[in-house]
Amino acid sequence: MSDKSATTILRIDASMRDEGSVSRELADAHIARRPEARVIRRDLAVSSLPFHDATWITANFTDAAERTPEQFEALTLSDSLIEELRAADEIVIALPVYNFGVPAALKAWFDLVVRARVTFNYGPDGPVGLLEGKRATVLVASGGTRVGSEIDFATPWVRHVLGFIGIAEVEIIAADALGSGTERLVEAKERIRLLAA
Repeated sequence: MSDKSATTILRIDASMRDEGSVSRELADAHIARRPEARVIRRDLAVSSLPFHDATWITANFTDAAERTPEQFEALTLSDSLIEELRAADEIVIALPVYNFGVPAALKAWFDLVVRARVTFNYGPDGPVGLLEGKRATVLVASGGTRVGSEIDFATPWVRHVLGFIGIAEVEIIAADALGSGTERLVEAKERIRLLAA
């Protein structure tokens, strides 16, 4: 799918900071390239997501035909998040690296949208993602972690989980190791600008 063909963008902000967030700044720049797109926004700092509990897990693993009203209710938020994901042509994830990995709020989002029989299935050769035909852009900010280094546990994980649900086209743009200077931020903004060419 070419970048200019996407008509709906799901933007996910994972930074807990509103002001001074580099990942949000990069997402703003990326979204500004697409003024014609419809943007669905999920700000995880504003709408915090619950972590799995026993009720949710039981509901998820109960066949839909056998779920109780309470179990359907337990899955309502997950269903809504998956509908946002299905509606999007492009997923934009503004990702700060916290302690070498993804923020807990983003992990909670993934836990709610990665569901067997809904966003992936098990086939004879293993799991098959059900959200093919979409692309993702992951805009990464970190203070000390270099993307692609041996201490980067964030971007390989995000790429893997997106691929697991069928989103194999993943572009990662990094403003990393910002504790050592702003050179990588400048480079990241230039990469975003060049995507618009």
